[in-house]
Amino acid sequence: MQAVGMSRSPSILLVGEGNFSFSAALCRLPSEVSVTATCLQPQEEALRQEGASIHMQIIKDSGGKVLFEVDSTKLGECASLQGQLFDRVHFNFPHCGRKSGVKKNRQLLKDFFLSCVQVLAEDGEVHVSLCNGQGGTPADQPRRERHNSWQVVAMAAEAHLVLSDVRPFESDQYQSYKCTGYRSQDKGFHLENALLHVFTRSAPFSSPQVFKMEETVEGEKVQYNIPAELTDYMSRCFLTSDSVHPVKLVQDFLLEKLQEKWAVFMVTETLPVLLGAKRLHLCCPDIDHMLLYRIHICQKELSCEACTSTDELQGQASGPCAISKQADKVLSSKGVDGMRSLCFPDVDLKGETALYFLRPSLCPLMEAVVAKKEEWTGGETETENKHIKGIHLEQSGHWNGVTNLLYGISGLVFRNVPVNPWALPVFHEFLLTGVLPKKNEPVKVLEQTLGALLAPYGIAMVTKEEGLHLMAQPMGFIGKVLTNDINDVSLLSMTVSLNLDLLAVLMFSLPDWRLLWSRDPRFSQQFVIRPTPGTPFTAFSLFPELFSFDISFWTETAWEEKKFYALVRVASRGTVEHVKLIDKFSHPDLSQTSYCYRLIYHSHTHALSHTQALQFHKRLESLLSECLEVTIR
Repeated sequence: MQAVGMSRSPSILLVGEGNFSFSAALCRLPSEVSVTATCLQPQEEALRQEGASIHMQIIKDSGGKVLFEVDSTKLGECASLQGQLFDRVHFNFPHCGRKSGVKKNRQLLKDFFLSCVQVLAEDGEVHVSLCNGQGGTPADQPRRERHNSWQVVAMAAEAHLVLSDVRPFESDQYQSYKCTGYRSQDKGFHLENALLHVFTRSAPFSSPQVFKMEETVEGEKVQYNIPAELTDYMSRCFLTSDSVHPVKLVQDFLLEKLQEKWAVFMVTETLPVLLGAKRLHLCCPDIDHMLLYRIHICQKELSCEACTSTDELQGQASGPCAISKQADKVLSSKGVDGMRSLCFPDVDLKGETALYFLRPSLCPLMEAVVAKKEEWTGGETETENKHIKGIHLEQSGHWNGVTNLLYGISGLVFRNVPVNPWALPVFHEFLLTGVLPKKNEPVKVLEQTLGALLAPYGIAMVTKEEGLHLMAQPMGFIGKVLTNDINDVSLLSMTVSLNLDLLAVLMFSLPDWRLLWSRDPRFSQQFVIRPTPGTPFTAFSLFPELFSFDISFWTETAWEEKKFYALVRVASRGTVEHVKLIDKFSHPDLSQTSYCYRLIYHSHTHALSHTQALQFHKRLESLLSECLEVTIR
């Protein structure tokens, strides 16, 4: 809840009040608030609390309301609260009463959270104060074992709420506040090291999309479906000139420093996402084929509900065009074959061989970029100068007096990788290449430049047989520098490839690369002011719970693990952080093999509850049965 700039006083609902001293203290604060204070007891019983009548009068005199017999777990049913939405809902030291155990108090919290979101404003906050240790988060010192805590984050997630802040409960700032209700007595809770937990709404999970592309590849216009697991990464425009996304900020930061040593010509034209097999193999002969996303073009004679017509597409601009539609609606009419074609677009139901791949690298496209350099930099007249990315191109071909020139491109690349914390199926590659004089020792200069820039973020330059590698913990490989000799012995070809996503994770202290793709405005708003690398990211979802589920099944066909990973990503909406094979057994008499995998569900971007994770897991079981014809054990 953001009170700054509000045209009205923030509205605050307090539930579970005892003697109403906290509500009265809020009314005495200098800031104007609209208070509605409630308790579970009837009025006669509430008035028996010491000082209750005085506190109630203070609330009423300040314009607030006092309500009785309001159940904090059934706020949506309260007639007195109908039609009202509150900017804050407070529940101080909730307790089921008497000697109730942790399970009952967990249930109380869960029911309260599910109830309070019915009366909470869209950008509102839920404040829950707990004694030290009860919440079960790392903020509790000492921290209880999970089974002995109230698991407040997990209970809030059931109502799609995330813990956005936790801080000491400062009872001293509330004049005349007296805590009561310990074990249903007129006795206070232990306030020493008590904590205030602030919860906010989570962004909803994105629905799977059918995402169709049309672009010209090697002179031929083709249409194809993006694999369902990748659709949420498409058309996000993180590298546009006006973007303040972290990957763009990192690219700008690197460019600024590199341009002190070389002239850098960044190409901004749209480049195809799809590559033909021949071109890929020619330009990247050493590419690991297991990492490729194979794509079959759509057959134009077949109608596709997810696509616009060819006539509609012809009216759009050149370059890749995208058409998306919610997958759930399309799948309901397509059946199992439709599901397979969306999840595995490399599977051609007519048995043809894949001729196209999603680009695993920008290197093949860079070759075309360099081949067109005369078109980009030629044509100057004696009175004409060009300015490209802040670099002045003089008539002589010298850039700011420097003869060295690097060409640069950046964009999405795709890798068909297993599901683990630092395996990115999609990331932004920053690629630079140039033919440079050996006498200037360009590799040494680059190593010194990048080393000085990146060492503060834990990135080391490691010399390998094939070139210079950029490494960091815990993710490992981040980029590389390769060189090749050319016909002119005085020159060498140098290529730099950097993973902008992992660099952004390190430079802005992100706990998870998946945050880069968050649609939650609380993520993007932190970068509007263009913070410099080194500015730590402030998490809006603290201490998210993780859940572990196993899945085991029999299969009679040759097992393709990549397809399993694809279904995991689709079914879980990207919330599975790690998949590990923990058991494999081949039946000696039957042509069947049993596999057992352990999946870790964990999200820094959404409220992930046990209930939601289990729903995702059940969805995965269904998809496996439908698409891979396995028998769930």
